[in-house]
Amino acid sequence: MAETLMFNALREATDEEMARDKTVFVLGEDVGHYGGSYKVTKDLYKKYGDLRLLDTPIAENSFCGMAVGAALTGLRPIIEGMNMGFLLLAFNQIANNAGMLRYTSGGNFKIPMVIRGPGGVGRQLGAEHSQRLEAYFHAVPGLKIVACSTAYNSKGLLKAAIRDDNPVLFFEHVLLYNLKDDLPNDEYVLPLDKAEMVRKGKDVTILTYSRMRHHCTQALKTIEKHGYDPEIIDLISLKPFDMETISESVRKTHKVIIVEECMKTGGIGAELVALINEQLFDELDAPVLRLSSQDIPTPYNGTLERLTIVQPEQIAEAVQKMMEGRI
Repeated sequence: MAETLMFNALREATDEEMARDKTVFVLGEDVGHYGGSYKVTKDLYKKYGDLRLLDTPIAENSFCGMAVGAALTGLRPIIEGMNMGFLLLAFNQIANNAGMLRYTSGGNFKIPMVIRGPGGVGRQLGAEHSQRLEAYFHAVPGLKIVACSTAYNSKGLLKAAIRDDNPVLFFEHVLLYNLKDDLPNDEYVLPLDKAEMVRKGKDVTILTYSRMRHHCTQALKTIEKHGYDPEIIDLISLKPFDMETISESVRKTHKVIIVEECMKTGGIGAELVALINEQLFDELDAPVLRLSSQDIPTPYNGTLERLTIVQPEQIAEAVQKMMEGRI
């Protein structure tokens, strides 16, 4: 085991897959000589050359379109979005091309490509750099959507995403890159479609992902002090949801709280509520509760920014209210 920062875990995954498969290459803004905006590709150009660490112009629609073409011809591109919000400029290429071409070609083409990079609310990055795009792309057929949350799962999930024959949107959180974890020395690959049981419990199911996983664990001390035993599940796979793990937990606890950094209106939580009500309504002892971000552009002001997203104390309070029947 070796203690590793999350950005280095992602770098290790990229390095190992590039060494294993010569069709894997990285493209995006500053991914080569600069090493990526968060150093996920640092110095890899020295090992693999400029054509496999391809620095592109500031033109997301162009290089995402080029990556789709590369995937169609047998390569495995990894797109790094310097900030995931910039990929809105490539929505057409990701949705109409990457997501649909395997279907519209009658299965004649595969689209093995990964689109990864930092997103989420950071520390005073402003509205345009604080986007959470998971809900934007959630309705697009043909895409797999994954949100890593630790150094350990980021490495195993990225390796799986690179090997997958479908387009994978791989969301990293801008504030998690310096998280540390003990990583095995031996190779490991994690499934893209499975949730992670963070903590087993019996009183209430908390469904979360990305940075909010850590807000939930921070709230644990207060929750346990009040005598409650929550079950915490990191969704990881945002499309498709691991409904088997979710269902098993709901049938045990009969209460659900969803904690997300996504916006409440049309967010990931909204889709989860719909599925839980459709499939598990008779198992619920209370309405599903969503704790989501405010439906406003994220303020630059630090105090206001904090107020727009869910904090650990709000999670603890929500558990207490639900357990006391005040919801």
